[in-house]
Amino acid sequence: MTSNAKVRISCFVAAVVSASLSGVSAAQSDPGLEEIVVTAQRREQRLVDVPIAITALGGSALERRGITDVQGLEGFAPNLQISPTPGNSTAAQLAIRGSVTANPALTWDPAVGIYVDGVYVGKTQGALFDLVEIDRIEVLRGPQGTLWGRNTLAGAFNIITRKPSGEASGIASIQVGNFSTLNGRLSIDLPAIGNAKVNLALGTQQRDGWINNSTSNYPTPPGRKASTSELNNVDNNSARLAIDLPLGDSVDLAYRGDYNDIDQNASHSQLYRSLLPFLSPYVSTSRQDKATVDGPSFERSRTQGHSLTLEWRLNESNTLKSITAQRQLTWEDGLDLDGSPLDIAHTQRLSDYDSSSQELQWIGNAGKLSYVAGLYYFKDDGFTDNPQAFFMEFGPGAGVQFKSQYGFTTKAKAVFGQLDYAINEQWSVTAGLRYTDEEKTIDRCAGLVGIFDYVPCGTRAKTSFSDTTPLAILTWKPSDTVSAYVKYAEGFKSGGFNGEAGDPSNPIPVNIAQAQTPYLPETLESTEVGAKWLFAGNRGYANVALFNNNSNEMQLSIFEAKGAANSSIKNAGEANVKGFELELGWQFVQGTRLQFSLGKMDGEFDRYIDRGVDVAFNRSLPHLPEMTLGISLDAALGTVMGAETRLLIDATRMDDYTLYPYPIVVDAARDPASVGSALANDTRVPSYSVVNARLSFDGIRFGGNELDLAIWSKNLFDKECIQNMIDFGPGFGNLTQAYFGMPRTYGIEVAARW
Repeated sequence: MTSNAKVRISCFVAAVVSASLSGVSAAQSDPGLEEIVVTAQRREQRLVDVPIAITALGGSALERRGITDVQGLEGFAPNLQISPTPGNSTAAQLAIRGSVTANPALTWDPAVGIYVDGVYVGKTQGALFDLVEIDRIEVLRGPQGTLWGRNTLAGAFNIITRKPSGEASGIASIQVGNFSTLNGRLSIDLPAIGNAKVNLALGTQQRDGWINNSTSNYPTPPGRKASTSELNNVDNNSARLAIDLPLGDSVDLAYRGDYNDIDQNASHSQLYRSLLPFLSPYVSTSRQDKATVDGPSFERSRTQGHSLTLEWRLNESNTLKSITAQRQLTWEDGLDLDGSPLDIAHTQRLSDYDSSSQELQWIGNAGKLSYVAGLYYFKDDGFTDNPQAFFMEFGPGAGVQFKSQYGFTTKAKAVFGQLDYAINEQWSVTAGLRYTDEEKTIDRCAGLVGIFDYVPCGTRAKTSFSDTTPLAILTWKPSDTVSAYVKYAEGFKSGGFNGEAGDPSNPIPVNIAQAQTPYLPETLESTEVGAKWLFAGNRGYANVALFNNNSNEMQLSIFEAKGAANSSIKNAGEANVKGFELELGWQFVQGTRLQFSLGKMDGEFDRYIDRGVDVAFNRSLPHLPEMTLGISLDAALGTVMGAETRLLIDATRMDDYTLYPYPIVVDAARDPASVGSALANDTRVPSYSVVNARLSFDGIRFGGNELDLAIWSKNLFDKECIQNMIDFGPGFGNLTQAYFGMPRTYGIEVAARW
């Protein structure tokens, strides 16, 4: 886009915003902000009454922004950072307040829990699946170890899907745009069948790749073919079935089923840096829309989930709830990691994963006391085949092929409880406790194909971990619109086994020991002070939080590019992250709202032992942007031909951050491990800003029906944004790939409701 075009767009946006706000004083007074009810504490509460840092987006806000999974939430909650994993669009690195699990391997547990209708989604691989009927997403920041429990060390995403209405109704929408975008959605609520209410929803997302892949784009060896015609495309089909069935006056049964089928090409591993001379023609530090890759480049993800929730209201004050669930995942990818037509670094991951869970809850109150108690059981098993080939371009003698396989199981049990006691009308205290016991196994095999196994097949191990995580909150509520709290909470993420352990240069007994030696659990101690305020007749709100997090035995995956591109796992010792969060909202006129979120963080390692030396002074905390900023304007522009006209603008800013806990500088005297190591700045993601916009016309009369029409654009100013990187380090010629976000996209959406 030319600079003049950018100026014209900026002026247009400013003019529309100015026009929308110019009628503030003359506008009729309205009742204020829509009240959002959340279930972060396992019961329905107003957002202002919940003594934790939480951001909630309702279904209409999500729908208008086209958000169908957690990835689109970046910028709406402070100190939240979301990156698709390298080469993928269905797996993500989720970071809240600087806590993250960077390695997407199935043996890793996430630091941020994802829950769909109360059901835990066990892994980040395949976690970015389309949910076509979302009623609300709650982003809970800080440890949620008492009520949400498993792997909510940093926080949790609580996703609630929409309940069937029991009335004949529906919505059908179609969206077209550049890159041959064609998205469709159909949701039908059936009329009540006896007492049963049913909703069926279908969705499809189709888009051509924005990167052309052809042998004509770059110098290519004779006879070499491009593995696919495009990269970074979308091919996603989804379905959801919801059934609510009352069983008498006091018992409700709810079934939720979701299915997602993604079959598309991989994201382009753009060659960003390399000291290998034969790769220099393919290196570029700016976003490219052309590529020439010859290796397998695909991503396939098939997920399905089933849950059955039974609620039994014993009386007006007590409810028993049972949540029984099962989830299945088949996930495969193939990546050309050198980003060139040369056969230098090609990998695949072929995975299967299954999980099941059972949770029992007792929710009630007695006078000034409210309580939640429960039992939880979870088990999973998975297997990944991870074949890899390096430097095959130079023939079998120079190249090497690896086999790398790992299988695993988990069994987790927990008992939990939380009490809230109202001391008087203004003061209340909360106390919670959760005991967790987990058992894990590993089955590892790795070797040089046709030569020898440096981790013999059948290498197995088993271990267990347990912990008790407390919670304590003191809440002050001087009025119905103001609350403040002090909170202390602990989080726990169990240890496990490194499914990528092994180095062919080590003796076999050393590799066996590495595969069988578990890494330690990670714990987090968090202190938080917060306040929430509704003001001006509920037309405005302000939420603020200060936090201080101390991590112990932080689990870090260190990519070493040895053997089969293996990673080592370190328990770093101690780290501290402290920060500030601010959320503001104001409703100027009826239907017009301005929202603002700001997050600030600062962190450092307090202890990091590497080769027996404390090198905390020279290690970078990964995924820790100093500032996150989000501004959103949802403006009512009046009516056009009877249609309600609205302008939605979302602007997001993310400061730069590093991706790996590498040394900051080379310091041979004080940090021997820094010599010959990759450095943190080698994979520093530059800061970026993105603006999305949508102009909608709702309620257009057409043939006796009403249609909604919208014109939208994402990344309106076509900013180049790096989402992730991989650095193979000095031992691999500093081969570094960058994964860029989408260029500007735009289109039109039409929706019909009945």
